[in-house]
Amino acid sequence: MYVVELTFECFEDTTLSRAEQAILGYLDALRYNGQILGRELPTSLQDGCFKSRVVCPEPESLHPRHHSQQVEVAEQRLHQAGLLAPKVQLEGPDLFSDSTDPCPQPSWQVLYTSYLHTCSPLRCGEHFAPIPLYRIPPVANGDHKQVIKWQEDWEACDQLQMNGSIAEHAALHELGDVDSRLFRRGWDLCKRIQYLTKVPTYYYLYRVGGHRDEELSRPCPQCGQPWRLAEPLHDIFDFKCDTCQLVSNISWDFKE
Repeated sequence: MYVVELTFECFEDTTLSRAEQAILGYLDALRYNGQILGRELPTSLQDGCFKSRVVCPEPESLHPRHHSQQVEVAEQRLHQAGLLAPKVQLEGPDLFSDSTDPCPQPSWQVLYTSYLHTCSPLRCGEHFAPIPLYRIPPVANGDHKQVIKWQEDWEACDQLQMNGSIAEHAALHELGDVDSRLFRRGWDLCKRIQYLTKVPTYYYLYRVGGHRDEELSRPCPQCGQPWRLAEPLHDIFDFKCDTCQLVSNISWDFKE
């Protein structure tokens, strides 16, 4: 990932509220297209210009060729608010984030995230590296907002179950059960992404709890068939069902 500074210059008189609203709308459009990552978007007013620091998957993530229709509309709203399209200054690699997947097209991919990650939730099955969402066709309504919203909900549930103070069992149900609403949303997104990319797309089911003596032999929760792998995949996945396109881990309570 890369740290980038965006500079929004005024070309005519404007107001602070108009500029703030236009910039926020523009940054949101970029985020919902996967061109910038995370929800922390610090923006300051310096010498008559607005400056935002963002994290992008690749050095050229903000090139216009990656823009969605929503980003193009948001850029027009910048102009209507008296602002030019931003100047882009690449600051350098983000030392504490994942590297973007190098594959032009992976053989398979997986929808995976956690409360610790701000990268794309779509990962290469071979390298387990995040795939920028703007590399794939829009999932719905011209961008990837539905994928980002699913990711936010998954991470919120993950945070609740990790904290273990409120709604822990409800959060675990959403993360690990095939009859949960979160699973159904993610499952539908996987099928949509697979249709658009022609790449098999798997869904990650979180696993914690259970019984030690039963954990290694538990079947796929969708089809009931054996799905344990001979060796762990990416040090995370111990189970993989190619029929149902699901992956999971041995319960974190027992994982060595």
